[in-house]
Amino acid sequence: MLIRCTKKMLVELKVEAESVAEVDPFFSWHANIIIVNRRKVVVLMNDHNRYAVVLYGLKAKEFTRFNEIALQGIREAFQGEGIKDEVIKQYLLHSKEVSITKTKDRTSVARMNKACENVYFYDELWDSDSIFQPEMGIRISRILVGDGKNSYLLPHEELYKDLKLFAGQPIFETKAAVLKVTLRLENHQVWRRLVVPINKTFNELHRILQTAFGWQDYHLHDFTIYDKAVTPKELVAVGLNNEVQKPIINLVCDQEAFSYPGKVDRKLEKDVKLSEYIPAYDKLTYSYDFGDDWQHDIELESIIENYDANHSVCLEGEGSTPPEDVGGEHGYEQFLKVLTNPDHPEYEHMVTWGRMQQYRDFSITSVNLQLK
Repeated sequence: MLIRCTKKMLVELKVEAESVAEVDPFFSWHANIIIVNRRKVVVLMNDHNRYAVVLYGLKAKEFTRFNEIALQGIREAFQGEGIKDEVIKQYLLHSKEVSITKTKDRTSVARMNKACENVYFYDELWDSDSIFQPEMGIRISRILVGDGKNSYLLPHEELYKDLKLFAGQPIFETKAAVLKVTLRLENHQVWRRLVVPINKTFNELHRILQTAFGWQDYHLHDFTIYDKAVTPKELVAVGLNNEVQKPIINLVCDQEAFSYPGKVDRKLEKDVKLSEYIPAYDKLTYSYDFGDDWQHDIELESIIENYDANHSVCLEGEGSTPPEDVGGEHGYEQFLKVLTNPDHPEYEHMVTWGRMQQYRDFSITSVNLQLK
């Protein structure tokens, strides 16, 4: 593998550029160093497909073993994409000998610099506890890039094509869960049936649900996982057979949640994969916006053993999601009441406000385009 470094990068590595023969651009990466949040960030861009790998907060000791860290960064980025381990291993075995050389040409440098610029737009994605930033790489590799006159491509899709051709086999294969997710509303049917790979984290499931329901991710959220339904002993004693769901774990989105008392154990959702609880447990709830208190019931319907994609799909659904900050279910009813009466003094205001809140009819085509 070639890593083609800018002058700044060569200075940081304290090495001289090697004189090397050309290689397949699929095994060649350009590298640059930038400063973000007063930390040194290295962006690697593949020369064939423009896919980006991001390393964060490198210190002097990491630069002394940069070749090893670069390969690990590529590994974790590919794992984040859901690529099969055997395909990743095959690519890295082909790339285990790393040579450091200078940049190829101005076009390649310009393309790499564009990838570096895109990093600055997603400050919320940084994981300050890790060098490896697969989420950042995934995000910026989904930005359409120019590839010559009137030609554009998506780096992640080009990566998939390259890996499939190189490996000679499908590059995705995982179990997936078919989930029916229903928003609890007394007077309206709002639900989505989704296929979700179970190698996704609960943080990723949160983003999938935000997309599927059209929420805007303005508020906090959590997940609760329930054990199988049981009948409490005290109910059995009086001859009742009312089953209840017993919560076993609460998966939260931030550290602040641990400051508040709770009856159920808590974990941060970020590194917890669905496979740790699904299919062992088939009932979950997703709570979004603790003010308006939108509760979503998640039911596991089935497991797909060999799912050949790395993204979720919405199979079907019904109903429009209430707008953000509408005031809960009662506020939503008042909102709809105004919308159905053009003579209401608040009608024009409410129509405009709903549009600003991106309130719209459910479109499965739009949802699936965003999920992909």
